Amino acid sequence: MPKVNFAGYKVNVPGHPLLRMALGVLLIIGGLLGFLPILGFWMVPLGLVVLSVDLPPVRRFRRNATVKIGYWLHKRWPGLAKIIGYGAPRDEKL
Repeated sequence: MPKVNFAGYKVNVPGHPLLRMALGVLLIIGGLLGFLPILGFWMVPLGLVVLSVDLPPVRRFRRNATVKIGYWLHKRWPGLAKIIGYGAPRDEKL
C-alpha cells in the first residue's frame, strides 16, 4: 500500500490509482467546505498530496512549493527549518 508524507506523518493511501484520485478529489472538495463542522481546511493540502502520487503537474507544483517553503523557512527561522527536516540550504539556486 503506497504512503504519502503529510505534516511529518506517513499516511496510507489506496493502492489503485483511480481510488487514490477519487480520494484526493474528495479531500479537496471536503476542504473547500471547511467552514462546516468535522470538515476542515487541512483537507485541501492532503488532497493535493494524494493527487501528486499519480498526476505529474500536481507533483511538480508540490515539489516547487516544498522548495520555496524551505528557502523561506531558512531565511526567516533557520532553527525551525532544521527541526522540521529541511536541512541546510544550498549556496546557490539551480
